Amino acid sequence: MTPRQQALDYLRRLGEAEDSDIDVAEAALALAVLDHHTDLTPYRAHLAGLGADLGALMQDVPDGLPDRVAALGRLLAQHGYAGDSETYEDLQNANLIRVIDRRRGLPVSLGILLMSAARAQGWDMLGLNFPGHFLLRLDHAGGRQIIDPFDGASPRGPRELRDMLKQTAGLESELTPDHYAPVSNREVLLRLQNNLKLRHLSTDQPDKALAVIEDMLLFAPQHIGLWRESGLLNAHLGKLTAGIQAFENFLRIGEARGASPQLLDHTRSLLKQLRGRLN
Repeated sequence: MTPRQQALDYLRRLGEAEDSDIDVAEAALALAVLDHHTDLTPYRAHLAGLGADLGALMQDVPDGLPDRVAALGRLLAQHGYAGDSETYEDLQNANLIRVIDRRRGLPVSLGILLMSAARAQGWDMLGLNFPGHFLLRLDHAGGRQIIDPFDGASPRGPRELRDMLKQTAGLESELTPDHYAPVSNREVLLRLQNNLKLRHLSTDQPDKALAVIEDMLLFAPQHIGLWRESGLLNAHLGKLTAGIQAFENFLRIGEARGASPQLLDHTRSLLKQLRGRLN
């Protein structure tokens, strides 16, 4: 079985798995190998090495929250990782294989590396629902610290977060509890892939954006928004049968999950149009 087929099978299994059972870094490698059909053995070894090196950095130092944050920053520096501010839009920054090769990435891809290393040490780390810039939260001994994986795992306080929010969401934006809300493992992976999808859409490549959505649906088959996007893009590309199936899946899942009546009605109208075109 080829690395690509192994990755596809793995991602399909994730679609039925509990979120807590998802290894975010392994899943990100599976997504990456869909574009780079290569042996993942050295990349898995690198991830294991990051975890081991983080443990080594904590030897003979206090095990306080600031010490853990500092060790994460030293880990990135030790391996030469940095946020790619010069070619931020490069698609390689959202592919974990190429991130490891280049030692450059987006906040979310670098965040996945830190999550992997921290969790290998049994640390409590998760991603946050911060708009426009993926952030991590490290919990330890009753304390919490938000860190920025794009900036060497630097700690971020309320003032810095407010400034970041205004840069990405507008000057009138203010911090709310939603911005600090944790995200699931699936949501981290969706956020990683959204970078690829949006870049393909912005460069008028709907076929490539659709391929990314199809990959996302492998591990998030209950995500109604993805099914609707799939329907719209398939219809745009003239793939009427696939578009009909996607809209039908959206309606089936959306009705069960209480999607808005307006959105359901609009999708029913689109579905009727596609069926008419097919006939």
